[in-house]
Amino acid sequence: MRIAIVDESAARASIIQEGLADFRDCEIFIVTERRGLVARIAEIGPEIVLMDLGNPSRDVLEEYFAVSRVLARPIAMFVDESDAESIAASVDAGVSAYVVDGLAPHRIKPLLDLAVRRFNAFSRLQTDLAEAKGKLAERDAIDRAKRILMNSRGLAEPEAYAELRRTAMNQNRRIAEIADAVITAHKLIGGD
Repeated sequence: MRIAIVDESAARASIIQEGLADFRDCEIFIVTERRGLVARIAEIGPEIVLMDLGNPSRDVLEEYFAVSRVLARPIAMFVDESDAESIAASVDAGVSAYVVDGLAPHRIKPLLDLAVRRFNAFSRLQTDLAEAKGKLAERDAIDRAKRILMNSRGLAEPEAYAELRRTAMNQNRRIAEIADAVITAHKLIGGD
C-alpha cells in the first residue's frame, strides 16, 4: 500500500509515520511542499492520503480542501483546532476523516481504517446515485418516445412500448437507445 503524508512540518509528519510503523508492505511518501501538491500526489499514486495541517489559516485550509476535491482517494485530515464551518467544508470537499486535536501515533491506524471505510461507503453511494439517475433518464426517454409514437402514429401506450421493445430486440439494442433515436428523429423532422 502506498500512503502519502502531506505535512509542512517534518516533526508532525514523523508522528504519523510512527503510527504507520505496524503496517506491513507499506510505502510511505512524505510531501512537505504545498506548491504542485496535486501533481506530486498524482505522481506518487497513493491509495491513501494523510494530511496534517496543524493550525491552518482559512486560505490554507481552503487550498487543501480544493486538493481533496480533486483526489479520488481516502483522505484523513488532521488539524489542531476547527469550527463548524471548516468541518462542513471538509465534508463537502470529500475528506473522509477530519480529525481535530487528535494527532497521536496510536490513533493513526484506527483513523486510517475509518477514512478508508467512509471513502468506500461514499463511493458506493455515488455509484448508486449515478445508476439511479441514469435509470430515471432512460425511463424519461422511453416515456417521451412512447408519447411521440402515440401522437404520431395513433398508438395506445402499450402498443407504443411494444413497438419500442420489438425494434430494440430486432436491432439487438437497448430500449433506451431506441427511445433516444426516436426522440432525435422527432426533433430532426420538426417535433418539439
